[in-house]
Amino acid sequence: MHIMTSNKHSRRIIFFLFVTFLIPFISCTQKELSINDSIRLNQLGFYPDEEKIAVVASEDAAYRKFAVRNLETNKVVYNGMLSAPRSSAFSPKKTVVMSFSEINTPGEYQIEIPSIGKSHPFVIKDNLLQDIAVAGLKAFYYQRTAMPIDEQYAGKWNRPAGHPDDRVMIHPSAVSKGRPAGTLISSPKGWYDAGDYNKYIVNSGFTVGVLLSLFEDYPTYAMNMETNIPESNNTTPDLLDELHWNLDWMLTMQDPVDGGVYHKLTTPGFEGFIKPIDCKKQRYVVAKSATAALDFAASMAQAARIFTVVETDYPGFSDKMLAAARRAFDWAVKNPDALYKQNEMNKLFEPAVTTGTYGDHSADDEFFWAATELYITTGEANYFDVAEKHAPRQFVLPVWSKVSSLGCFTLIRYGKSLDEKGKVLADKMKAIMMVYADNATKNAELSPYVASYGRNAKDFFWGCNSDAASNQGMVFLYAWHLTHDKKYLTNAIRNMDYILGKNATGYCYITGYGHKSPMYPHHRLSASDGIKEPIPGFLTGGPNPGKQDGCEYPSDIPDECYADVEPSYASNEIAINWQGLFTYFSAALDASINEM
Repeated sequence: MHIMTSNKHSRRIIFFLFVTFLIPFISCTQKELSINDSIRLNQLGFYPDEEKIAVVASEDAAYRKFAVRNLETNKVVYNGMLSAPRSSAFSPKKTVVMSFSEINTPGEYQIEIPSIGKSHPFVIKDNLLQDIAVAGLKAFYYQRTAMPIDEQYAGKWNRPAGHPDDRVMIHPSAVSKGRPAGTLISSPKGWYDAGDYNKYIVNSGFTVGVLLSLFEDYPTYAMNMETNIPESNNTTPDLLDELHWNLDWMLTMQDPVDGGVYHKLTTPGFEGFIKPIDCKKQRYVVAKSATAALDFAASMAQAARIFTVVETDYPGFSDKMLAAARRAFDWAVKNPDALYKQNEMNKLFEPAVTTGTYGDHSADDEFFWAATELYITTGEANYFDVAEKHAPRQFVLPVWSKVSSLGCFTLIRYGKSLDEKGKVLADKMKAIMMVYADNATKNAELSPYVASYGRNAKDFFWGCNSDAASNQGMVFLYAWHLTHDKKYLTNAIRNMDYILGKNATGYCYITGYGHKSPMYPHHRLSASDGIKEPIPGFLTGGPNPGKQDGCEYPSDIPDECYADVEPSYASNEIAINWQGLFTYFSAALDASINEM
């Protein structure tokens, strides 16, 4: 009896020692597993039933085991193995990849890799991109000119009105009958174009066209995007209210005498990094151009057919835009070679203008887009004939200087309702777009960051987060809706993952989102407001090995050529065209997944 008691006592001592010493050792080991920033993933998280991939930007993690822990239950819910190292076509650095797509329960999670570290926490949830899509649209409100940005809509980023543009001067390059040089006109409203304070028709027209396409492609989703702007209480969706602010300005940029459209409204040189209310330089409307007239005509014609549904708030606005579109198109037909050439202009007129050029070598793609939108809106055969004449033979991603894809999208959207000639042209545009989509998605799953975007050095340039990643994602979504082949939707998600953190820099490129986002964008509004955090919701340009700004960059490797510093306009600026493409992409992707 005594011996048995003694043995039981001994076992209790041993158990006590186990609890006292071994368990704390395990806990300590877990605590020592610190966050490792080389584990890259979409910093917003993942959709429950879609692909979930993270990347380690180091080959040290190759072939290791990893676990995914549910932070609410503190239980490991998935164990997996990291891939072999993957090589880049342009970088000496290697990555390893992990997939955990089997996890589909909403919640908060964290990846753990022994001897490497753990990821930042992330979520799995429905409607993942809804907030960032709405923030992307809300960013346009912050860019408004000629009105106070009030606290009830903007929070701490409120500001007084700047740039009323009620005394804009006709530049000598822009004279016409009844409007000699020095004439003062009123041209208020509109959006600041980018990090600067000027307003440009070419970029505005492109941006408006992209956002109108969002409304046409996903009307239910677009109508429910509530952004808390001054017009939110009217009967018009916030997206169209926001577009009206800019369209109303664009109408003032048309010469009432001949229908031509001024290329831009600008100071001769860029303003400093000061508040809008402190800007005192004279502003001018400069030159008329065929590209400005055609981008104006295209976006006005597209808006005209959409704004017919909001006549209560904007009576007569649709008819006004269509009439303006017709006149601008007619002017361009008469002046097809009137391309904006700033250097040549400055040799002839003063003051010299050195702000954004938005020049072009041809107006062929603009003719196609404008004629297509006018044809769809009016049904008139003469516009179809021009569209057919200028139709592209190869699909090119939509950017401000190459707009034929916007016409392609419109023909694809309305193809089934067109006459036989229209259907034939729409089918041709569909075919060339699908060729692009198929080539772009080929073997994307084998790339270092598991995305179609970012596989080649040529993917990185000024504005690539928009003009190579976001717009490519748009095309994948068109392909997905046409074919219902899941590979297109998956590759759209991969591009979004890349933009939001699964990339070589580890940045989520949207201000105010993710655990590592731009803090010092090249953006005069953010830089001059005295607030530490930048205005949220803006997409920055992205890695750019061109380094045209002369700033010091942390790397020469193409996908790492990004500098989060205010002077870096070549990698860290914001712009409405980039914002428009990202807003379309994020909203359309969220809508597409919700529709499944």
